[in-house]
This record gives sequence, structure tokens and C-alpha cells, in this order.
Amino acid sequence: MARSTAGGSRRRSARPRFAALAVTAVTAVAATALTAPAAPAQAAPPGAKDVTAVLFEWRFDSVARECTRTLGPAGYGYVQVSPPQEHIRGSQWWTSYQPVSYRIASRLGDRAAFKNMVDTCHAAGVKVVADSVINHMSAGSGTGTGGSSYTKYDYPGHYQGQDMDDCRSEITNYQDRHNVQHCELVGLADLDTGEEYVRSEIAEYLNDLLSLGVDGFRIDAAKHMPAADLAAIKGKLADPGVYWKHEAIHGAGEAVSPSEYLGSGDVQEFRYARDLKRVFNSENLAYLKNYGEGWGYMDSGSSAVFVANHDTERGGDTLSYKDNANYTLAHVFMLAWPYGAPDVHSGYEFSDRDAGPPNGGTVHACWQDGWKCQHDWPEIRSMVGFRNTVGDAAVTDWWDNGNDAIAFGRGGSGYVVVNHESGTLSRTFQTSLPAGDYCDVQSGNRVTVDGGGRFTASLGPNTALALHTGARGC
Repeated sequence: MARSTAGGSRRRSARPRFAALAVTAVTAVAATALTAPAAPAQAAPPGAKDVTAVLFEWRFDSVARECTRTLGPAGYGYVQVSPPQEHIRGSQWWTSYQPVSYRIASRLGDRAAFKNMVDTCHAAGVKVVADSVINHMSAGSGTGTGGSSYTKYDYPGHYQGQDMDDCRSEITNYQDRHNVQHCELVGLADLDTGEEYVRSEIAEYLNDLLSLGVDGFRIDAAKHMPAADLAAIKGKLADPGVYWKHEAIHGAGEAVSPSEYLGSGDVQEFRYARDLKRVFNSENLAYLKNYGEGWGYMDSGSSAVFVANHDTERGGDTLSYKDNANYTLAHVFMLAWPYGAPDVHSGYEFSDRDAGPPNGGTVHACWQDGWKCQHDWPEIRSMVGFRNTVGDAAVTDWWDNGNDAIAFGRGGSGYVVVNHESGTLSRTFQTSLPAGDYCDVQSGNRVTVDGGGRFTASLGPNTALALHTGARGC
């Protein structure tokens, strides 16, 4: 959801290791620690790869470099970029979510930079999803990042007052469908998406992005538009079957349900992230045994999931990088667990919730200038390959200690252990893996699985272990 207020060198610096994932495998073959990460796999066409790296407020030229350097080799299927359309001026992050035209002219780069980014990411085997703001325009008047003049209800070349919804007051009642979908989200000029002209303008913008090679869209503030309006807009696209996911935030007792939007695309399942925070912070990981539809969530095949996004990490309703090992281990679980299509949010440090990106969005190097680069944390990056290897295999061989230590397999292709206890976990684990040597992609240690599918390991507090058939040797 959009927020508003009133108005070089590739060398990388050291990253704090929030979870020191040192795992000792006690097997017939002594564990051997790596001194450097294993060589990444070659990038390949995305196919069924369903993990998205959300490079929040990264400039397009920085995204292009990261597709080549990290995302493609790590196996990410998609990169999601922040809104490319012209928006209001200002340093705050939320200025990107107040469009003033549909030109590709944001602070993150111009049309040429955007096109080069798409082409570069495609060459690395990574598809591109554009965060798309189509519910509203701005909350004020001025000159946009591309030089366009505008007032709140007048956007030359696009919209005038008659193209806005009639309700000119802020949303105040989420139990009232009309108030949610026809009034103004935090004072932003609300487009009347029921009008044919407005639908055509929006579709023309999205079609322009498709012509530049974009592979999908995240629809910002979807629940503030009727589901039928969004379906009608999607039907006007050059590729009406294009991937998109709706930002439709679940609220108990609210008039608008996220499931209403399943007819035209995936929907972000916010309850998944909220509940992960509660479980990792104050409950037992053993409760996760039936996580997903068993908890009343939407169908897995239509749900997009995350540990945090740009809104929720600032609002505190989900985990954030400030939660250290809880945050890291929640990502390990999300990427190992067969529910939904995962988004890995990758942003920057903040103390001021409104603060915009360091260096105006230019990332000179990860883990410098405040850039957190969560997509490239070894504990997270390694699980992308795990997920790609196990595919849609069912959960097998579940084990838990009734508290905060769990382990489970993914068919005969993978096995993961998460120790969220305060002490060391040492035991023999039963898997469905073929016998042989494996590389624990969390620690870089060698683990041997015997002919019965068993291995013995010791995991320190707040660490994980992950084995899969795509990483047989260290």
C-alpha cells in the first residue's frame, strides 16, 4: 500500500552475520568447512523458478548489474522493481507511489535505463515484475521527476477532475466497501477505474511496459479498486494472461476480502507474514507443521508470500532485518516450505520510516551505505537453489521437538533443519534422500547420508541446515 504525508568497484564490505550458521555434521566422513561459497550455478531461463527478489528503490542500472552478478546465478526467477512511472519530487520512498504521469521517468532511471535493465535481466535468466501504481495519482501539486506539471486533480495528457472518483475525502471506514474503493487513500487523488477512459489509460501504460519486455506486474493498493475493474483492465492488455499479483491486505471483518481478486491474478497473503512474526518471536516452530491452507490461508498456487515488505517492515506488523536471526531463519523456512510464491524483500537500513534510498537508489556495493541486500545473504541466497531443486515435492519426514526445533524433507530431493532453540540441537535425522555426500548449503559443511536415509548433525542455537540433491559436494 502506498504511504503519504502532508505534503564502480564491486568489492563488498563484510556483512554482520545475524545467524552464525556453523553446523557440525557427525558422520562417517568428517565435516569439511568451506573457506568460500560454492561456485554459483549458471543462469537459466526461469521456467518454474518462483522466487522473486524485490529490489526496493534500487535504480534500474543497479538492478541490471545485480541480475548479472547475483540474481541469475543464484536462481531467482524474477526481480521486482519499484514503480517506473513519473512521480512527485522528494527524497522520501513514498514519493515513488504518487504518480503524476505514465512516462518512464522516475528518480530510479529513464526509459533507456529501464529497457536496458529488462534486457540485461532477461539475458541473466531473470524475469522482471514492475510495481504498478494505478489506483491513484498524487496528493498535491507541482512538477514531477520527468518535468510534468500537475495539480491534484489535473494531470495534463492523462486525467482531469471528471476522471476521479466522486468521493473527495480520505478513507475512514474499512467496513464500508464504497468508502474503501471510492474514497481517497491517505489523501491521494483516486482514479475512477469504473470509467472506460480511465481503464484504457491504465492499460496503455501497462502495455507500454509490456512492449519494453516486462513480464508481470504487482498491483499496488489493489483492494482499493473493485476486482471487476482490475479484471477489465487486464483484459485490455496485449497479453491478458500476463503474470500479476495483487496487493490486497487482509483485515478481519473488513468489507473487501483479498480472495475476491483471485480471478485475475495471484494475491499477496499478508496473514502468512504476520503469523510468521508471531511464531518466530513468541510461539513454537512446531506449530508450522501444516502452515498454509491448514491455517485458513488462500490456495497456495495463487498466493504470493513474504517475510516482510517495504510497508510491513516499517509498520512493525511483520519481522524486519532488525529482528536478526528470527528474520534470517524465517526466510530459510519460507524458501523451504511448499506454500505460495516467495518474495525476498531487499531494501536498506532506516530509522526514519519516511527515509528514501541511499544515494538516490544507486547501489555501489551491497552492505555499504545502508543497503541491506537481503537477497544476497548466504543463508537466504542458498535456499533459492534449494527451492528450485525440490520443486513441488510434498513435505516428508516431519520432525519437531514440540518446541522450537523442526526438520522436514521435500520428497527425495531436499531436507532442512531449523534450530530456533537457545541451545545446541544434536540428533540423527531420518530423510528420504538418496545415500551419499551432500553439501549443507547453509554452512558449507559436508554431510553424509547413509543407506537408510539417515544423517547425524549438531546445530548451534538459531542456525539451520539444508541439503538437496543439486548440491552433492562442497
